Amino acid sequence: MKNFLSTTMLAVAAICLLFSGPAQAEDGTIKIGAILAVTGGASFLGGPESRTIEMQIEKINANGGINGKKLELILKDSGANPEKAISFAKQLIEEEKVFAIVGPSTSGETMKIKNICEQGKTVLLSCGAAEVIVNPVAKYVFKTPQKDSFAVKKIYMEMNKLKISKIAVLAGNTGFGKAGKGQLLAIAPEFGIEVVATEVYDKKATDLSAVVAKLMANKDIQAVVNWSIVPAQAIVAKNMRQAGWNVPLFQSHGFGNIKYVEAAGAAAEGIIFPAGRLLIADSLPADNPQKDVLMNYKNDYEAKFQEQASTFGGHGYDAIMILAKAIEQAGADKEKVRDAIENMKNFAGTGGIFNFTPEDHNGLDINAFTMMTVKDGKFVLYE
Repeated sequence: MKNFLSTTMLAVAAICLLFSGPAQAEDGTIKIGAILAVTGGASFLGGPESRTIEMQIEKINANGGINGKKLELILKDSGANPEKAISFAKQLIEEEKVFAIVGPSTSGETMKIKNICEQGKTVLLSCGAAEVIVNPVAKYVFKTPQKDSFAVKKIYMEMNKLKISKIAVLAGNTGFGKAGKGQLLAIAPEFGIEVVATEVYDKKATDLSAVVAKLMANKDIQAVVNWSIVPAQAIVAKNMRQAGWNVPLFQSHGFGNIKYVEAAGAAAEGIIFPAGRLLIADSLPADNPQKDVLMNYKNDYEAKFQEQASTFGGHGYDAIMILAKAIEQAGADKEKVRDAIENMKNFAGTGGIFNFTPEDHNGLDINAFTMMTVKDGKFVLYE
């Protein structure tokens, strides 16, 4: 019986080791997984994120790593496909035994793998924006983009200034679109705003002129809010202007890539949206606590990749640098790193100043946003 028990205990120990295995490779490197939409319809998000994360890991390793340990990036291109994200998350956790996962790029993908990371006790630093990613709080799940409820409030505050009280809400049929629509409807009464029309459209739509025509028939509409990712951000703007409908168009904080402006052309002029300060880093005063981080990242990224930095690349920057800071503080212990992120204070990132708590796994307040517009094909402060 004693031999049987000993054999059984050894077998159990072996199984536990198989599933909990080390997050460090045999050569001492720390394996970091990333699930990003490098290609496909959301590549305007995942492309800058992947390039940024690769760039930052190269820099970290060139400077000796973290506490002498190099980072090994295992990047998976999901193409914004939630089913692929699920498969990759399981592979990274169960087979690659990564220390942590950065991404996915979209909210829908993130929600599909949230429980997988929880069950695998693997830190997830999402680049998706929807607030439901961190509300309710999950122990191992964090996100770097600002909360969509704060984005909604910034938009509504601006509408109050403009005496706009009746609006239409457009949303793509994605996780981000669904969450944003919910926030827009829920928060509107707080600001005395009435949503008089709502429309949800397919994320792959290439023409929304019929939707625009339907809304134009409602003469009460004073402004439109569109909550989506590409390609609809440009399509809505084009179809509205082509129809001669010149009410103000507000976009979500997902509009922060100059390529969206380029896609919309002249129709982008005057679009109003909330965003972090990366897009206007050059104009910030020298004593702004984000100034150095923003300028260093912007200059490094634009010199290396010959394209303008976007808020999406910034989400990737924040995710990998928050993780790096936590590893530096806590060492290569997954639980201690999780705790270090949850208690991290005054971390200056591209999205704002992060102050995480056990109740807040986003760590940003409404002041992380400023209102912007498009003028002469460029992002400028909205005044």
